Amino acid sequence: MIELYSVKDTAKIFGQTESRLRYWMQSGFLWPSVRRGGQYFYTFDDLIAVRTAVELLDSGLSVQKVRKAVAELRKELPDGVQPTARLRVCSDGKNVVVMQDDVAYEAESKQVVMAFALSSIHSQIAEILPMRPSKGDSAVPQAVEARNEQTQKQELPSAYQLFLHASSAEASGDIATAEKYLRQCLELENSMAAAHTNLGNLLHQQGNLEGAKEEYDLALMHEPNQPEARFNLANILEEMGSRDMAIAEYRHVCSRSPNFADAHFNLGILLAEVGGKAQAQAHLSEYLRLDQESEWAEQARRFMASA
Repeated sequence: MIELYSVKDTAKIFGQTESRLRYWMQSGFLWPSVRRGGQYFYTFDDLIAVRTAVELLDSGLSVQKVRKAVAELRKELPDGVQPTARLRVCSDGKNVVVMQDDVAYEAESKQVVMAFALSSIHSQIAEILPMRPSKGDSAVPQAVEARNEQTQKQELPSAYQLFLHASSAEASGDIATAEKYLRQCLELENSMAAAHTNLGNLLHQQGNLEGAKEEYDLALMHEPNQPEARFNLANILEEMGSRDMAIAEYRHVCSRSPNFADAHFNLGILLAEVGGKAQAQAHLSEYLRLDQESEWAEQARRFMASA
């Protein structure tokens, strides 16, 4: 059985904030592989990618370079890698290689900016996860929390800090404050696509479809392949009655982010409504493959049986 790790657990393991991991998900930078019951989970392969991203970003590499390095790493990793495997991940800032622990790594530049053994991640898991707080207590260990605060003060730009404040306010149900922080964030950095997406979500909740659509369009202008913004835009278009445009957007999400289960579900239902039953069956079948335990899974099965 594959061991899975929640966003909360993964944040604890690597001393990061949940908001940072969710931002990576929203921007399409680094996405967990598994979705069950409406929640996302990381596999051990995903943890390797997270550790790599954290260390490379901390070494000063740009997001673009780190994104490319993580993509290369996923190609290098053997299938079904185990935490106890005698492997080592190394990078010189340009290339990422996976090697045996007992083989020395010498980059062409002679400067190693990142190197860690897979077993070290296993040790982090063992050290952190048994320290889970009691039921109802969401506080992280003090050492991790202190590191998070220090990291944010030293590394995060003010626009990103505002984004995190908005995420916290939204999580606590304070929508007005969340919207205020997002608008302040975008005044400082209008190109932050995730902030446009989250603002669009808030406007959608308030029934402002035109305002939400404008924010999703802006998000996609800055990050054309951000799946969440395009999925939410498709929802808005569907509500507005623009079915053909909604179908096109859902298709784009399914093509570029094939593990986005909800996009398959919505596209399947919409295609069935316009007469594309064969394609609807295919997308609903893919939805069930990706997410068998959600509240919508039974609806998808009934729909397929009656189609």
